Formats: sequence, structure tokens, C-alpha cells
Amino acid sequence: MSTQKSPQMLVAVIGVGLVGSEFINQLLSIPVESSPFRLISLTSSSRTIFREPTRAITSVEKWKSVLSESTQKPDYESLTKQLSDLITSSTKVSIVDNTSSDEIAALYPVWLKAGINVITPNKKAYSGDLGLYEKILNASKESGARFLNESTVGAGLPKLVATGDKVKKIEGVFSGTMSYIFNEFSTGSPDGPSFSSVVSIAREKGYHAGTTSDHYRQEPHPADDLNGFDVARKLTILSRTIGSSSLPSLQSFASVQTASLIPAALEGIPTGDEFLKRLPDAEGKGEVKAGLEKYPVSHPFATSLGGSDNIIMPLIVQGAGAGAAVTAMGVLRRLA
Repeated sequence: MSTQKSPQMLVAVIGVGLVGSEFINQLLSIPVESSPFRLISLTSSSRTIFREPTRAITSVEKWKSVLSESTQKPDYESLTKQLSDLITSSTKVSIVDNTSSDEIAALYPVWLKAGINVITPNKKAYSGDLGLYEKILNASKESGARFLNESTVGAGLPKLVATGDKVKKIEGVFSGTMSYIFNEFSTGSPDGPSFSSVVSIAREKGYHAGTTSDHYRQEPHPADDLNGFDVARKLTILSRTIGSSSLPSLQSFASVQTASLIPAALEGIPTGDEFLKRLPDAEGKGEVKAGLEKYPVSHPFATSLGGSDNIIMPLIVQGAGAGAAVTAMGVLRRLA
């Protein structure tokens, strides 16, 4: 007589945009017979589905139709209760938040306190209000549930926290999107692409910060990167993670000094489509500064960067820093 083992990890996914869809496809590509994961819940901005572990979602080809046919509306209070009831000594439960939503990030302490692990590339929780950051830490310590957010900085880079090194200084190119834009734009050729065309292509490739699958936003907005906020959030996350007494206690990412690349005439445009439509008209007008630093041609920043790579010093850690696939892969790696 054979006995069926309980699944090691029950998974609920919130956010099914670019990163969310890629994550689900990667998760469901693992053969069921060898996978420790069971996908039991999917939630978009308008629909949700919840299944018992014995009826877990297993089809890469059908999960989208399964969700689109659901008539249930998102109810996070109900989801929290359903998931927490499934936790046993042999069964863990994780929520994977693939959005960039403040509303979802605010629920992390509730989920952690209930014993539900949270894995996310969402930068809002660790770079926003200091009070939320502290609640997340306290809830995780209280319940023992894990909060894993390494994919918020350097989507595909290996993580170096807790290696025992004492961090004295960090320099880096933290935006894969901006790395791509400047590597494509600064070709040195007078016939090279325009800045606006490169920004547009970066958006099509899914590199912009909005593509972290905020299921409340229908399309990514290039301003999320060009205004410096994405990098400011990453720096806030790093400073809080390092926890050095020599660093200021940031109340939020807004405390970080940034230099925006957005021309004054384009500030506050609500949609990415309108922004890109008007960006060509703003090129070549006035002075635009991005807080760029000058390095010798022998410096690693000059010799190593290519495509959409990120690079971080003092230890050179280089790899893909933008795109849905590498971000989803980073999230899946931390789910195990």
C-alpha cells in the first residue's frame, strides 16, 4: 500500500502580467511527479480562483483560461483564511506577489503573521514607508514565516547578503532598463537611434519598472525608470538590508536624492503611451542630467556592461538586470 505525501509547498500567485505569467509558466513546467509545488490560487485585478491541493492547477496551456472563466472577485481576507487553514507541520504555504502594488505590499505583515511565506519582486514594501518595513520584519520573526525579496534588486543577479562581509561602500548600475537605454543610445554614430526610439524599444522588450506586473496598471510607464524612482527604491532596499549604522534611516525611497531624465514638459503624464508619443518632441531641448559619473575606459563599468546588464561594486556581480524571464526565475529560485 502506497501513501501519498503532502505537497511540500502550496502556492498562491497574485499578479499575472509579464512577470506573473512567466513565473507561472516556469512553475508549471516542472514535471508534476517531481515538483514540490502545487499551484492552488491565481489572482488578477478582476478575478481570482482557489482550489484545494488535490485539484491544483497543473496545465501551462490552460491556466489563463481557467482564471478568465472564474466569476470570483479578489478577496484577500478570504484568501488569507483559506491559505492559513492549509498550513500543517508538513505543508508550507507561500504567496507569490508579482505585482508592483502598494495595496498588496501592505498585506505582507498580515500574511506573515498567519504563517504564510511571501516571495516577491515587488519593491514597494521594502522601499516604502519605514513603518511597513518594520511590521514585515516583526511579523516574520513572530511567526517564522519567510519573507524573500531578493529579486527586487538585480533581477537575475546572485545575492550576497549574509556572507559575513562588512559592506563599506556600494557603487553600481542598478537599473537594467537604463543600462540598456544608454548602451543602445551611446553608439557614437551620428546615424544611431534616437533616445525616444530606444526608450520605446526598451518598453516593448518588457524592461521598464512597470513591467513587474502591476495588475492595476494596464501598461508599463517609462517614467518609472527615467525619473530615478526605480533605482531609489533599490537603494532603499539595499540600505535597509545592510543595516549599517553609518547609513541614514530612510523613511521611504522618496528620501533618496535622484536626478530625473524626464523633460519638464513631460512631467506628470499619466500614461506610457502618451509619454512615448510626446517624448520625440522633447528631445534636444534644454539640459537633461541623469547624475552620470565619469569613469576611465579601463573601469569595469566601461568594459563589462552590455545589453541590459546590471553591474554592482565593490565585488563585481554582473548579470541580467531586466526582463520578465530573469525576474520570474529569481522569484522561483527563492520559492523552494
